[in-house]
Amino acid sequence: MDFSAKLLEDLTNAYGTSGHEESATAVMAAYLKGLAKIQYDRLGSIIGEKKGTGESPRIMVDSHLDEVGFMVREITKSGFIKFLPLGGWWGHVALGQRMKIITKKGPVLGVIGAKPPHMLKDDERKKVLDISDMFIDVGAVKKYDVGKKLGIKVGDPIVPDSQFTVMGNDQIYMAKAFDNRAACAIVVDLIKKLQNVKHPNTVYGTGSVQEEVGLRGASTLAHMVDPDVAIIVDVGIALDMPGFDDRPEKLGAGPAILIYDAGMIPNTRLRELAMEIAAKNKIPFHLSYMERGATDGGRIHVSRAGVPSICIGPPVRYVHSHNSILCRKDYDNTLKLVLELVKRLDKKTVASLTAR
Repeated sequence: MDFSAKLLEDLTNAYGTSGHEESATAVMAAYLKGLAKIQYDRLGSIIGEKKGTGESPRIMVDSHLDEVGFMVREITKSGFIKFLPLGGWWGHVALGQRMKIITKKGPVLGVIGAKPPHMLKDDERKKVLDISDMFIDVGAVKKYDVGKKLGIKVGDPIVPDSQFTVMGNDQIYMAKAFDNRAACAIVVDLIKKLQNVKHPNTVYGTGSVQEEVGLRGASTLAHMVDPDVAIIVDVGIALDMPGFDDRPEKLGAGPAILIYDAGMIPNTRLRELAMEIAAKNKIPFHLSYMERGATDGGRIHVSRAGVPSICIGPPVRYVHSHNSILCRKDYDNTLKLVLELVKRLDKKTVASLTAR
């Protein structure tokens, strides 16, 4: 396992739902130590500053640390755990899945309970069960107090029980939290490569908190960094699966360059520059969009007087589920594209992005 694969393993195996990102932040900080000047904002987001040949322009390369998960909202008298969603979940992908409740005593394993198919009525088979009606079974039986015995309490975060795995095709990785720890890894890898690469700017590699619940860390980070340009690294949605035809969002297609999401229309000149750089360096890429959902760019690009921004990222199958799938070549090509783009962002180029 090489550096990047180990980095992905450590980041995706870390626990870190929105508002509880400390474990993932610690992993990112450990990898950035000695490579960048590390700072934090007051929400817990991390900044790794890497100076190049100039103090400016200030280039923000952003990722988000939080993963989708849940939070304990109630412990029933029978010891079952009711929960709140942290991030966007579809009921179908949650039922019957193993979860870990992160308590002060340590992780507690449980499973999201589901009725046996033998007990389902016809109308129930056609419905997606609402998250509010679900529960986690941690093995409680009569007179077993899960609060006292296991340390579970209201407010504890809950994460999918899933481990980073190299699949039979060793270029394909499966894990929870590729959204968006794959991008966190790209930020770390970028800062590592910049140790030996000349760049005409200062780069701020960031890991934001609470993206999945409203892009909250992006707001405070953007205010603190005050960037001249922002490159938001976030995973694309791979659609190479049954039910989707003739879409370019495929594993192996290279990084997605977003033309639109529900929170940001990227800077068109920056987008054209990224496409030009990709073509020149023979980096495969594809254009994509998200009609629903947004990235950290939604907050960063409107910070202060405005920030020319773009969103780039590797396509990933099955985001917002227990197990998502990433192609290593897409990771590597995203890193190459971001690195080459950073190298081009000198004062003249950055000024041209907003020149009138």
